[in-house]
Amino acid sequence: MEYTALYRKLRPKLFSEVCGQEHITKTLKNQLISHRVSHAYLFCGTRGTGKTSTAKIFAKAINCENPKDGEPCGECSMCLAAAEDRSFNIFEIDAASNNGVDNIRELRDEVNYPPAVGEYKVYIIDEVHMLSLAAFNALLKTLEEPPAHVVFILATTDPQKVPVTILSRCQRFDFKRITAETISKTLLGYMKSENIQITEEAVGAISGVCDGAVRDALSILDRCISFYYGEEITKDKVLEVIGSADKTLFFDFTDALLRFDTFKCLSLIDRIFEDGKDLNRFVTELIVHLRNVLLAKQPRGFKTAPDYSEENTERLKKQAAGAEKERLIDLISSFSELLNKMKYSDNVKIMLEVFAVKITSPLSDDESSLVSRIESLERLAAQNISFISAENMSQKTYINKENVQESSPVEAMPVKEKALPEDIKAAIDNFSALKKGFKSPPESIFIEKTEAGFLTGDKLWLVCPSPALFDFWAERLDTVKAAMTEVFGKEFETEPILKEDYDARCVALFGQKDVKKDPKGISELNTGKLKEKIHFDNIEIYD
Repeated sequence: MEYTALYRKLRPKLFSEVCGQEHITKTLKNQLISHRVSHAYLFCGTRGTGKTSTAKIFAKAINCENPKDGEPCGECSMCLAAAEDRSFNIFEIDAASNNGVDNIRELRDEVNYPPAVGEYKVYIIDEVHMLSLAAFNALLKTLEEPPAHVVFILATTDPQKVPVTILSRCQRFDFKRITAETISKTLLGYMKSENIQITEEAVGAISGVCDGAVRDALSILDRCISFYYGEEITKDKVLEVIGSADKTLFFDFTDALLRFDTFKCLSLIDRIFEDGKDLNRFVTELIVHLRNVLLAKQPRGFKTAPDYSEENTERLKKQAAGAEKERLIDLISSFSELLNKMKYSDNVKIMLEVFAVKITSPLSDDESSLVSRIESLERLAAQNISFISAENMSQKTYINKENVQESSPVEAMPVKEKALPEDIKAAIDNFSALKKGFKSPPESIFIEKTEAGFLTGDKLWLVCPSPALFDFWAERLDTVKAAMTEVFGKEFETEPILKEDYDARCVALFGQKDVKKDPKGISELNTGKLKEKIHFDNIEIYD
């Protein structure tokens, strides 16, 4: 049995059914009633706001034999033919696939013939901005002085790409994004007519993520109905289908950001990832949440967000009261930049983890970020709370100064012997022991993705498969050296290197990528048996 998607099945058939665009539908109805129909219209707006639906209703109404207050009757032969997509008076053209000048020349020849039945021939050109410049020029004269029996309706999501010569010859109507409240009311009406059980909270969750587009909302709803067929659709089920997170998660993550709690941020990222949530969507929704927190700080008060419950709205205001405006602005700006980078990354989880470590670090190169963090630390100091960051731990701890006792002087650490080439080789063979030494994220996470290697001299290389890992270890060399000294009992010279650079140097030195298979071994490289020096990328190596 053939199934029709909800957004097609529930497409509006009357102007009164088009939601959220009353400023447009009223104008079009009045034009039909007063017989003041223009020869060309331009419908602009984002996806799913009703451009094509309104164009089809207008095309049907203009030829209706028994119109009622500007609405098509839906019963005459012309309306039935239009509803069944067999009307010879309505022509829908996809400009994305018919964007050449030859297509427009054919259209220009066709418009000269009057309709066999009815009064008007209506041409709906969807995504008109996709036409080529030559095609626009070919359409120009026809659009300016079309035959009396022709009406053009141009629809586009990007009016900036339409030439001004075309724009000036059309009546322009801008379709607004539909409010979440209107979408929720519309969806509830649809679900009642379809006899689908769904809670108001679930509808609110869908309305909050569809970006003002009814078609997107219906597509999400279609997926939920299919996934939970025969069951009542709840908010949790909707969030599961769309890969979104509950509001509590955004409150917790924001609290961790405002307290510079790296460990909590990384734990929440792990939880989101393990639950199968979309990290790109999480960052997108986090930016919206941070924006809501910022607006809640404004002196004139905050209007309840449509997808926040009463309880969450109160929590939002409380969270805003404990946050600095500069810190929130810095977070919104930084996460927006991160989101653009994540779109082109193969491993968004690592990017988000590294960024979380950076954004919760007490030091930053960005001036506005530094100011906001100083203000946060001053606030903590005013509450008699001290901020401690251990060198070998990413978890930040907050302790009350009154409960801190005087600590005994720290004994000086004995100086360790410098690692020899044989020690480096042994350390590489037992690198897993070092990995076990890192028990706290993010180091414990990133060390698993890092390998050890050698080239020449007395240096152990941290081989990093990605630039993000390289930057991470470059900032934490002291931490790695201290861990290696503790595990292997020697002082190691360590430096990170990208995997591709490391492989290139290995090939230049040994003729192969895997250095561990080198028959000469590290000790021979350092005994001077390979005497001739060359320079490779400004680093001395032996050949």
